[in-house]
Amino acid sequence: MIHAVPSATSRAADVPFWLPLLAGLPLVLCMAVMALPELGHGRALDFRVLYAATYLLWMVPMAAAQRWLRRRGVSWLLAIPVLLILSYLMSLANNAVGEWLAVRLGALPRFQWSLLFSGLDGCWLALIAFGAVHAVVDHYAALQAERERVREIAALARDAELRALRYQLQPHFLFNTLNAISTLVAEYRNPEANRMLARLADLLRATLDSGEAHEVTLAEELALAGHYLDIEKVRLGERLLLDVRVGPDVLQSAVPPLLLQPLLENAIRHGIAPRLVPGRVALTVERDGGTLRLSLRNDGVPTVPDASDDEARPAAIGLRNVRERLARLYGDAQRFEFALAIDGGCAIDIVLPYRAAAVAAPESA
Repeated sequence: MIHAVPSATSRAADVPFWLPLLAGLPLVLCMAVMALPELGHGRALDFRVLYAATYLLWMVPMAAAQRWLRRRGVSWLLAIPVLLILSYLMSLANNAVGEWLAVRLGALPRFQWSLLFSGLDGCWLALIAFGAVHAVVDHYAALQAERERVREIAALARDAELRALRYQLQPHFLFNTLNAISTLVAEYRNPEANRMLARLADLLRATLDSGEAHEVTLAEELALAGHYLDIEKVRLGERLLLDVRVGPDVLQSAVPPLLLQPLLENAIRHGIAPRLVPGRVALTVERDGGTLRLSLRNDGVPTVPDASDDEARPAAIGLRNVRERLARLYGDAQRFEFALAIDGGCAIDIVLPYRAAAVAAPESA
């Protein structure tokens, strides 16, 4: 599925209209400070109050114009002159209202056009400052939107990598299982082949039921691993000895899906299957404070690994897949250790952050 990620420009357009207006309110205080030297000189206070009120009034169309220019994608080289002209016309309108008020109050004998273009600093500078504040708010919103977009892209890329790694396991395991069933059929062990097919169907059904989540409960993962172990028990019979020990307080913990199956498959296929005598696979899961510890041990046969055999190396598909998924999910908060003993046995130790999964775990697991 392809997810659309909104661009920074479209998100910046979603900045609340009131936010730049709120950011421009402190400029009224600056206008008040600039008016302090004129207090007590005739009706200067009245005109300063008028300019402050008209500034608050002009902020709305000024913000609407700036928002409209940004949404249309107008470059700043063109938007700045347009906003300067617009704010200049607003200041002329302020002066016209101020002169009309001066005539009404008797401060001027008549309306003088020459005074219309003087003293524009009373409101023009404040409107220019408001335009700058508005631009800063827009830039900050666009920057935050771009950062969020980068985070979403990174999350989507991480999600795609995890899905790809998970899908990599399924055909690998399916091929191995079908190959084992084919061997049973060739040996005329039809009852065992039928039981293995039934267990394989249960395993595939459980895998589909797990959905696309990147974490499941440990109980669900143990149930899934149980289906796989049933398949191996059909194939190996008494040659496979299992020792699974799971603490009761960890069944609700979150783990990646298909975490145990590739580890168990590696232990059984390369450790137990080549043996002529029964071999043991021991799995221990316990909580240690804020971490979840998984330990897997298995018997094996003394061998000298062939560098040309990819499956004999620790970088086999299953182990490499688990290592990469853990690294992408938990980063430095996880640890994956693999050790191969001289007698052919191997030891795998995994440490994960402990946290309860969001979904309920089936206690029957």
